[in-house]
Amino acid sequence: MTGQTQIMSRRIRTRLRVEGIVQGVGFRPFLYGLATGLDLAGLVGNDVAGVFAEVEGDPAAIECFLQALRTQAPPLARIERITASPMPAQGATGFRIVASPPGGERRTPISADAATCDDCLAELFDPADRRYGYPFVNCVNCGPRFTIIKDLPYDREFTTMAAFTMCQSCAAEYHDPADRRFHAQPTCCPACGPSLWFTASPSTGTVSPVLAAAELLLGGGILAVKGLGGYHLAGDATSEAAAARLRARKHREAKPFAVMAASVAEADKFLEIDQAAESLLTSRARPIVLLPARSRSAIAPAVAPGNSRLGVMLPYTPLHHLLLRAVARPIILTSGNLPDEPIAYTDDEALDRLAGIADAFLGHDRAIHVRTDDSVLRPFRGRPVMIRRARGYAPEPLQVPVTFGRPVLACGAELKSTFCLAKADRAILSHHLGDLENVATLASFTAGIEHFTKLFDISPQVIAHDLHPEYLSTKYALGLAERDPALRLAGVQHHHAHIASCLADNGFAAGDVIGVAFDGTGYGPDGTIWGGEFLTGGLAAMERAGHLEPVPMPGGAAAIRHPWRMAAAYLDAAFPCGVPDLAVRRRHADRWDAVTALARRAVNAPLTSSAGRLFDAVAAIVGVRDSVSYEGQAAIELEQLAAAGCHGRYQVQVRDGDLLVLPGADLVRAVVEDLTAGTDREVIAARFHLTLADLITATCVTLREATGLGTVAMSGGVFQNQLLLELAVTGLEAAAFTVLTHSRVPCNDGGISLGQAVIAAVT
Repeated sequence: MTGQTQIMSRRIRTRLRVEGIVQGVGFRPFLYGLATGLDLAGLVGNDVAGVFAEVEGDPAAIECFLQALRTQAPPLARIERITASPMPAQGATGFRIVASPPGGERRTPISADAATCDDCLAELFDPADRRYGYPFVNCVNCGPRFTIIKDLPYDREFTTMAAFTMCQSCAAEYHDPADRRFHAQPTCCPACGPSLWFTASPSTGTVSPVLAAAELLLGGGILAVKGLGGYHLAGDATSEAAAARLRARKHREAKPFAVMAASVAEADKFLEIDQAAESLLTSRARPIVLLPARSRSAIAPAVAPGNSRLGVMLPYTPLHHLLLRAVARPIILTSGNLPDEPIAYTDDEALDRLAGIADAFLGHDRAIHVRTDDSVLRPFRGRPVMIRRARGYAPEPLQVPVTFGRPVLACGAELKSTFCLAKADRAILSHHLGDLENVATLASFTAGIEHFTKLFDISPQVIAHDLHPEYLSTKYALGLAERDPALRLAGVQHHHAHIASCLADNGFAAGDVIGVAFDGTGYGPDGTIWGGEFLTGGLAAMERAGHLEPVPMPGGAAAIRHPWRMAAAYLDAAFPCGVPDLAVRRRHADRWDAVTALARRAVNAPLTSSAGRLFDAVAAIVGVRDSVSYEGQAAIELEQLAAAGCHGRYQVQVRDGDLLVLPGADLVRAVVEDLTAGTDREVIAARFHLTLADLITATCVTLREATGLGTVAMSGGVFQNQLLLELAVTGLEAAAFTVLTHSRVPCNDGGISLGQAVIAAVT
């Protein structure tokens, strides 16, 4: 045997397939550096399914290569699957990055937009670097992704960066496998990339757009600034006048503004930040994180009036970093829109729609292709809880515990709209779109579905939708089926979708559960409005096993905007012989009898079992709020009113029967008796939460006795109430239940489309 033959006999060659988010994240140069460092030969390339590679060399070196592949992937990579198979050694030398083969079915996910990495930040603030102070610095580990992509493959020509031709220096980095900008599609510099512009009237006379913007903010002005997914409105977060001015111009009466702080240390001055919160704040997604506010801080009260929590985020673009450094204080950073409108994302749209709000605009000439809001999360028991899933998370796929035999489009609900496309073992949940009652949001919904189906090469064969016939998402689904009779329609009950979403979020597919779905509104098969539901079953089917006692909603939707109407309905049910002389009744004496009569006659007063409406009623009764300016305001303020500590429970019992009934009127009667006895409102609010949590546990215990089910899944927007969630989970766990709650997708209607999709997959 010759020496060459002996060497060849010790060599092996392995074929690899890597699936997941492995394109546009520096995966090929990662493999290139790994292979050359281990003296392995072979090749690596991209195709429509992910990354393919072949490595040849010493078996021990290949084993090290595979181990590093699993444990040392680039920061933005998300590996779903690695497949390895042997092949004959070829005696190859050198390792090559090869061209992508054309054609085939697209399976490659797209990375979400990512916050500026430490390496790029070092360049941004290094006076000796050619990108010093350049607000568009990025590399394979950070920067825009989803918001600039028009089509796949993820090449510059299919992004909004196609308008900018790389200079010689940037091109050299782009083509160098050893450089962190190797095939980073948004690569640019001051010589060849996008540029900032600033408009103001009158002009500040300052040359630098960033410094001009900072001067405006420090002077109390309102700035419209272009982010990754759209325009924001900014103001000085330490100025009461600036915050009030922004509120008045934006017609946003009370809903809290988000704040951007330069660092965790700066945010810690006005928020209580634990390790879990810090991990969220500093993650590559850089979401808005809802945290308890410190009692004394420099943040103006008008930023979050009457709210004990505040949403904060850290800078996630180079422009944000430059602006925060120039201002040297936290700023308000809220979506660039008017109430009920989607965020403005094109320059012309922003200049038109925000002209009456902003004193000046800080923009740039890199176009945004996909309108995307900021994500919102909060920590709960050390793990993240998604409230709004958008920038930084979408459109990365969710691994779910079902297989989609046929591609599915799930159209979601009406409020907090999302849609979900699903195929094989992946569910792609869209970014948060808003409320479909708005024409512009509906246009974004339809355009988003068209963009996603093209981008991810998914042609739906099943269309899932809510049962509510008047939801625009339902009408959209029915319209698709009308135009193409080959499509299968799958109508899904709203609260079944909530629980299925929770199950999918937790990777739970086998067996049945008790589902607790508490929200504001959901279409019930019996023609009433559901929202305080106990269901039993699994993904394929669920039955209603219990619910809150239905009461009328006097005036229909008007009762949502004016919680005192729900107080009137609940008080009439709780005190059939006459309502006590309460302050809420005196405040609305001129309309009280008429509203009560409306409820009794069931004229424009649909029955509802909604937990959200029960919260509204109690909030109005104890004097928290009679009318709301944003969804859930009364319930949020009632939660924050609740005194800390244990303050006892009301003696309210679940009623047995064919369906278990939680007597909301009895709970309201107990609240009123406490109120008339002079009990502090803070104690009443606490007792209300404690009692409702106990009723949830008691109902689940009764259902377990009847069904043997020991797992409870909790979903619906009411469980955004952290106090109720904590009390309910604690009670259920003390009763030996396994409790499933949301983490990756919202418990509110933003998660409905995922639930619809997984139900459609198994029915």
